[in-house]
Amino acid sequence: MLQRIQTLFLAIVAVGIVGMLTLPIWDKTAIDGTQSVHLTALRLIHEQGTSSFITPVWYIALLGGIVAGVAIFAVSQFKNRLLQSGLCAANSILMTIIMGLLMYFIFGKAKDLFEPNAAGNFGFGFYALVTAMLANVLANRFIRRDEKLVRSQDRMR
Repeated sequence: MLQRIQTLFLAIVAVGIVGMLTLPIWDKTAIDGTQSVHLTALRLIHEQGTSSFITPVWYIALLGGIVAGVAIFAVSQFKNRLLQSGLCAANSILMTIIMGLLMYFIFGKAKDLFEPNAAGNFGFGFYALVTAMLANVLANRFIRRDEKLVRSQDRMR
């Protein structure tokens, strides 16, 4: 049934991932303004004066697209709660991989390009990913609760 609460949470997962794909994830600007670093789901851009160095990170966007697709597919699997729960678990693993890749690029590569002690700013894309992760956990919880309810009703028959 599409009116269940987990459908709303799975929709939030898909919208959050699309937000991560379209919005900036992290950026940092030097104090003197000569250098800046921007991280999106497709590229890591290091601007230095008039030149810029671009590192492609398209696989983050690819994983994000897979997560959004799995979340939308999981909405349609409301009759098979075990499959729906498994899809949410797979999404949790994929989103953890995305978060690990983002942390690697933020704290492993981008932060040390200039002024390593200066902190960067997380963008709305990062918070959209965190929101999607929380919504996925809640969706999985409500799916399991429904499955438990159905199994208890089967015992009474």
